[in-house]
Amino acid sequence: MCTGTHEEVRKPPHKEWKSYLVPYNKTQVTEFILVGLSSEVQPYLFVFFLLIYLFTLAGNVTITLTITLESQLQSPMYLFLRNLSVTEILYVTTTVPRMLRDFLHVDKAISLVGCAAQLYFFSFFGAAECFILAFMAYDRYVAICHPLQYMTIMTKKKCLQLSLVSWLGGMFLPMANVILLFSLPFCGSNIVDHFFCDVLPVLKLACTNTFANQIGIVMYSIVVVPIPFLLILVSYVRILIAVFNIRSATGRRKVFSTCGSHLTSVCLFNVSATITYIRTKPIDAETDAKALSLMFLVFVPMLNPLVYSLRNAKVKKAMKRVMGRLFQFKK
Repeated sequence: MCTGTHEEVRKPPHKEWKSYLVPYNKTQVTEFILVGLSSEVQPYLFVFFLLIYLFTLAGNVTITLTITLESQLQSPMYLFLRNLSVTEILYVTTTVPRMLRDFLHVDKAISLVGCAAQLYFFSFFGAAECFILAFMAYDRYVAICHPLQYMTIMTKKKCLQLSLVSWLGGMFLPMANVILLFSLPFCGSNIVDHFFCDVLPVLKLACTNTFANQIGIVMYSIVVVPIPFLLILVSYVRILIAVFNIRSATGRRKVFSTCGSHLTSVCLFNVSATITYIRTKPIDAETDAKALSLMFLVFVPMLNPLVYSLRNAKVKKAMKRVMGRLFQFKK
C-alpha cells in the first residue's frame, strides 16, 4: 500500500508529463553573479570610483541647479545642457552604486528582475544621452551657421520637443531587446563576467539560439549610437567650414577650442560604445570590454561637466551668483 501510494503521488498525469520533466532535466537560473573588476585591490577601487561618482554628481547637480535658477541661462543651448546633466546623474546612478556595493561584499548576486531593471535603465538613459548630444550639436550648428535665424529656428518649444523625443526614444527603444533577452531560458552558468548587467555578457548565458537577439542588439545599437554620432559629425563639419570664414583669429580659436572639447567628449563616448555593442561576438579579452564600458559609463560623465559648462565663462559667472544666493554670500 505504501509503495502504491508513493507511485500515485510521484507519477504525473500524461498531459502534464513535459511540465514535470523540465525541472528535473534543467535547473532554471533565478539569479546572476556579477564578477566585477579586479578582486585584489577592491578597497582601493572603491575609494577611486566613489570619488569619481561624487565628483560627477556634484558637477552635474551644480549645472542643473544653476541653469534652473539663473534666468540668464534659459536659452535652448543651456536647456539642452540641463537635460544632459540630469541624464548623466541618472545614467551613472544606474550602475556605479551597485559596482561600489560589490567592492565591499563577497555576495555579488543579483536577481533576474534586478538585472533586467539595471539593463533597461542603463539602456534608457544611455540612449537619451546620445540623442541629446546630437541635438546639442544641431543647436550649435544653427547658432554659428545661421545666427540671424537662430531665435526663430531654435525656439523654447522646439527645444522642449527635441528633449521630449530624446527621453521618449530612450524610454521605448530598449524595451523590445530587454523583454526578448529575459524571455530566454537561462539554465547553465549564472556567472556574468562584468561589473553590471550588460546585454552581451548576459546573452552569453542563455541556453538557446540567440541569433535573433544578436540582430536586435545590433539594430538597436546602430539607431542609438552611430546615427546620432554621424549627425554630430555633420553638424561640426558645417561649423568648422563656417569658422574658416571668420576673419578674427581670436574668434576662430574660440570656436575651435569649443568644438574640439565637445568632439573629444563625444568621440570617447560614441567610439567606445560602438566598439562594445556593434558586434555579435564578445571581445576576446573580457578586461578590454570592461575597460571600454568604464570609458563611456564612468569617465565620460565625469568629464562632461568640465567640457560642456565649466569651460564656459557665462556658466561659471552664473554658478557664482547662484551659489552666492544659496549660501547668502554677498560680494
